Amino acid sequence: MSARLGVAILAAAAVLAGCAPQLPVNDSRIHDGASGTTTPTGASTASGSATPEASVTPTQAAPACLAYAESLTLEEQAGQLYMVGVSTSGLDETTRAAIRDNSLGSVVLLGNTTSGSEAIRLLTAELGSVGSARLPILVSVDQEGGSVQRLQGEGFTRMPSAREQGELPPGQLTTDATTWGKELLAAGVLYNLAPVGDVVPEDRRNTNAPVGKLKRDFGSDPDMVGAKAQEFIDGMHDAGVLTSVKHFPGLGQVETNTDFGAAEDTVTSATSPELETFRMAIDGGVDSVMVSSAVYAKIDPSTEGMFSKKIVTDLLRGDFGYDGVVISDDLGAAKSVEDIDPADRGIKFIQAGGDLAINADPNLMGEMVQATVALAGTDEAFAARVTESAARVLGLKEKAGLLSCG
Repeated sequence: MSARLGVAILAAAAVLAGCAPQLPVNDSRIHDGASGTTTPTGASTASGSATPEASVTPTQAAPACLAYAESLTLEEQAGQLYMVGVSTSGLDETTRAAIRDNSLGSVVLLGNTTSGSEAIRLLTAELGSVGSARLPILVSVDQEGGSVQRLQGEGFTRMPSAREQGELPPGQLTTDATTWGKELLAAGVLYNLAPVGDVVPEDRRNTNAPVGKLKRDFGSDPDMVGAKAQEFIDGMHDAGVLTSVKHFPGLGQVETNTDFGAAEDTVTSATSPELETFRMAIDGGVDSVMVSSAVYAKIDPSTEGMFSKKIVTDLLRGDFGYDGVVISDDLGAAKSVEDIDPADRGIKFIQAGGDLAINADPNLMGEMVQATVALAGTDEAFAARVTESAARVLGLKEKAGLLSCG
């Protein structure tokens, strides 16, 4: 996501006894590390919870995941399409209720913390106890490096900025990202919402608020950015952690950070060379693609990127041939969407072809999910879209080793 708004300090987490912890304590990847050679299968343990195995193999969801999705209630399907923000300082009752009452399938840890790996491991175990063996919760985080490294402290290596990562010799970033990924895995985080694939022109680095000013870009050359993004993805995969390239079709040409206001790109077109970084990541097996909330005047001047069927369905899925999980930037606290009714935000994203909607504000979660369920109950075409997206999200969880669709 774009650099996140600060979240309120929440109550400290207490570990709950329950089913489906995010990673079993005896998971071999925690103690021995991932070899990068095994495909996750989600084999069930004696307790019924899925045991993640070694590194991620970047393949699409198995056809069985559609049947799995069809076996869910409409409410369960809709819940799989939403990811709520959870403070790294702990799980409060409002957020717990949002997860439980809406059958949410995923969370994203928000807010920088220096509490270290063990504290996050306890938090992810608590989050796992809110889910179930049948519908486990996938925990994600923005762990890019530099100013956007949410998890710090003992057990987490201090990561250089993407700008500095871009200067590493060939192959070194894969090695480093494997280490960073293993640290996430040990803390129970299986999904990293990184890397940034945006290309920021050299002359815009000081005016590009969401990426350039924060040194979140690998560089200004599309080929080099694509290569470094792939190294980052490969390293995370070697550790057994899922990835998401962002922010399609690019935030390198805007000035405004979408967390704090509306942003417009008047330069990027559907054939701009800067988009090739995303094509490279897709061809290289990235697990999801995050779509930005900026408006792209030369592609769809009337609609924000993540609500645009021209961008999500026609360009990303059509021209780029991408059939994996499409995830949104924040639909909750971001100022770029504040003029849109919260009940409509998730619906508009799903209608555009998206699968997994991030919402940083748990107070809006019920309204979003209930609106999705209500429309799916009266609109067969939209209901089919919900089922299709739920299947993709279940496939993502299968890749993480949290469940088996077949």
